[in-house]
Amino acid sequence: MTKQAFHKRLKTQQKELIDHQKLIVMVKDYRKKVGSKTGGIKLYDALRQDFINADIKMGRDKFYRFLRLHKLLVPKSKNYITTTNSNHMFKKYKNLVKDHVPTRPEQLWVSDITYIKTENGHNYLALVTDAYSKQIMGYNLDDHMRTSLCTEALAMAIKNRKYPSQKLVHHSDRGFQYCNPKYTEFAESNGITMSMTEQYDPYENAVAKRINRTLKYEYGLKQTIKNTELAKKMTQQAVYIYNHLRTHFSLDLRKPVEVHLNPNIKYKSYRKNKVNLTELTI
Repeated sequence: MTKQAFHKRLKTQQKELIDHQKLIVMVKDYRKKVGSKTGGIKLYDALRQDFINADIKMGRDKFYRFLRLHKLLVPKSKNYITTTNSNHMFKKYKNLVKDHVPTRPEQLWVSDITYIKTENGHNYLALVTDAYSKQIMGYNLDDHMRTSLCTEALAMAIKNRKYPSQKLVHHSDRGFQYCNPKYTEFAESNGITMSMTEQYDPYENAVAKRINRTLKYEYGLKQTIKNTELAKKMTQQAVYIYNHLRTHFSLDLRKPVEVHLNPNIKYKSYRKNKVNLTELTI
């Protein structure tokens, strides 16, 4: 190797080391801002302009190798705890949305409950999410699982509606909170049609389950939190980031609030197997 080639290679290696240090800071800063579990594709899409500004030339495959080299890939995790109790005598509604897809915001809302651990015991988070835009319309966190937990989340969602004259279906599991007449009558009095899962199929309420998981694993709600007051503050911050800052593959890497106000995308189902889906016209 000539002296010129040696120094050229050395210079290249030094630049690569400096570039990697810059990239580590970029990745950590973005994940701190938007979510600790943000994956490689979203990172690459969000940081491409930063790469250009920093004079870093890196394709997606090379970026993945960089993430793997520095142990920055997102590890997979599982959740085994259930919060659904369908062993009750309340009326259970039919599934009106199976194999149907929404074509606009506020056509289908999905609701679910997840647990949040605190040093004083479990808290519970009720969410109401728009299935089309993925925007969290309403939420409520407390230290109990009474029907009021879900009713207050729904009340917030109703208050946040942008298209109140449109027909709206509310879909949930068959938990006693959602079947309780106090909840169903409140929903129906606001012009909302009730729909519920009919069998244990994770895809029947996939949007709600996925969003629960995202909030917990990407925004610190999976950890044991000091108390309910802090959990509420963390939830408020997580919902804001999720709605306003986090991009989604199902939204063509756009944000929920943006899509909710500008509904011009084709809905993408979380169901992996191919089925014939028809538009939701209820």
